[in-house]
Amino acid sequence: MNWQLTDRTDWPALLNQFDWVRAMVGVPQDPVYHGEGDVAAHTRLVLESLINLPAYNALSTDEQAILWAAALLHDVEKRSTTVREDDGHITAKGHARKGERTARLLLYDAIPTPFVTREAVAKLVRYHGLPLWALEKENPRQTLLQASLDVNTAWLAMLARADVLGRICPDQADLLYRIDLFEEFCREQNCFGKPYPFASDLTRFQYFRRDDLAPDYALFDETKTDVVLLSGLPGVGKDYHILANYQDWPVVSLDGIRRQLGIDPTDRHGTGRVVQAAKEQARVYLRKQQPFVWNATNITRNMRAQLIDLFVTYRARVTIVYVEVPNALRAEQNANRKHPVPEPAVSRMLEKWEVPAVWEAHTVIYAVD
Repeated sequence: MNWQLTDRTDWPALLNQFDWVRAMVGVPQDPVYHGEGDVAAHTRLVLESLINLPAYNALSTDEQAILWAAALLHDVEKRSTTVREDDGHITAKGHARKGERTARLLLYDAIPTPFVTREAVAKLVRYHGLPLWALEKENPRQTLLQASLDVNTAWLAMLARADVLGRICPDQADLLYRIDLFEEFCREQNCFGKPYPFASDLTRFQYFRRDDLAPDYALFDETKTDVVLLSGLPGVGKDYHILANYQDWPVVSLDGIRRQLGIDPTDRHGTGRVVQAAKEQARVYLRKQQPFVWNATNITRNMRAQLIDLFVTYRARVTIVYVEVPNALRAEQNANRKHPVPEPAVSRMLEKWEVPAVWEAHTVIYAVD
């Protein structure tokens, strides 16, 4: 593959190349936990710490490129989330979640990156604090197993270690010990550096929806029908994918219903009517146990979850098909559609865009060009 974020990796060159690196300069951090200074100073030390780790140097060049990019981006959204609390402490709540989206968009648009590489970087940014707090979660095992499906936990521990070594704080030894415990927890749960091996796809899906399941127990399959849920930005080729793979299946199309009702795509109130009409169509197929395709953008996890909850109520087995092409091709294809979505509207979608995770449905297919 030989991908890398940049071949000019010294700090002055990074400041010169990327406005989002320059934006780290002057972003304050709580001096109790970050005596090294601002986010820029911290990030620079994290990069230096990472490349000195023996485990990092044992990785392949491609793997090192992923971890290095994640280290550079891990605090990218402290610029937008940092606040000073009433007690004087400085916090940046939500910076990892927002940073994931920023990393994804950056590596989709400004620096086109292979899908698997991009998602690995984005998920490392998202989860980079987990090794410090995993054992304090309400359900540590469930939290860990879900994370193992999203991110390489061995790489995650490595990034967390560099993150701790790249700061000046009185509790550094305790934080490093927490990372040691995280690694041992991963090994105990058979998911260190690999996804947890669930007993079945059905078990994996239901495990994160219920509190009474063991991940190594294969559930009896009581599904009665199939639903394919399309997901992808406008212009990526969802209609084409349906024609190529589900030509004989009925399709519930939000765009089709919207045009039938004469509702503009930017009409939010009208969109509610469109969704309700689509759900009524879906219920007809679900009651008859007739497989069908739900065709819409479904770019956020919340959108998909609401639909999946409806489908599984009728004992449907749900397959998410996520479709993606490079952004330049997507924009071209969108412009050439009979009913293009305005690019400003697509830009707003990109700000909320979440790629489906494998645990969201019984099966997730990535139809990625």
